Amino acid sequence: MIEIRGLTKTFSGQKVLDHLNLDIKKGEVVALVGASGAGKSTFLRSLNYLEEPDSGTISLDDFKVDFKTITKEQAIALRRKLAMVFQQFNLFERRTALDNVKEGLVVVKRLSDEEATRIAKEELAKVGLSDRENHYPRHLSGGQKQRVALARALAMKPDVLLLDEPTSALDPELVGEVEKSILKAAKEGQTMLLVSHDMNFIYQVADKVLFLEKGKILEEGTPEELFHHPKHERTKEFFASYQKTYI
Repeated sequence: MIEIRGLTKTFSGQKVLDHLNLDIKKGEVVALVGASGAGKSTFLRSLNYLEEPDSGTISLDDFKVDFKTITKEQAIALRRKLAMVFQQFNLFERRTALDNVKEGLVVVKRLSDEEATRIAKEELAKVGLSDRENHYPRHLSGGQKQRVALARALAMKPDVLLLDEPTSALDPELVGEVEKSILKAAKEGQTMLLVSHDMNFIYQVADKVLFLEKGKILEEGTPEELFHHPKHERTKEFFASYQKTYI
């Protein structure tokens, strides 16, 4: 169980995250939706301490961090538990797909080269890239690069996988291959917190959907509840704009 309590973040005097509370069960996929500027990406980046929250706590089983008093060692430990996949792939351009996936296993987890290679090959196979192990990023499509980034994150065996608009930088024809890999990881029990504008995909993959508005969770429920039976007027307005595009 992951427990987030009182997560708050302010930029230039404006509250971007307003005392957010969230529980995520092991194996659960939680999706964050809302208009641009609602605080979705800031939420993910704050959990991973890429943004420094003003206050709040996060607990992952017996590991707990108070963001007001977090130490450098705790921040490193937190990032080992929360792997992130970004909009941009953030791959090392001068390393092969295999070496990109191995990097964290060798540097962070201190695994032997042999063990890291075995795990990296397994994860690349899961995202359908066994035949691209020795290719450099410049020789990969956008969809392939994002699948390498996904394999790299999954190889670390994170408690939670954070996905920040993982398909927004891709051409439409490449989106499906990345979403298929994410869906597969979800079915295998990977806990996820996902930000996406692809409502069709959220409807398929999420167990729970949170609607954020001005840094607050306005409403939450199953995809069926929020997409088809929203209670709050703002939520109704938001999903009405997607009524012709989601399932």
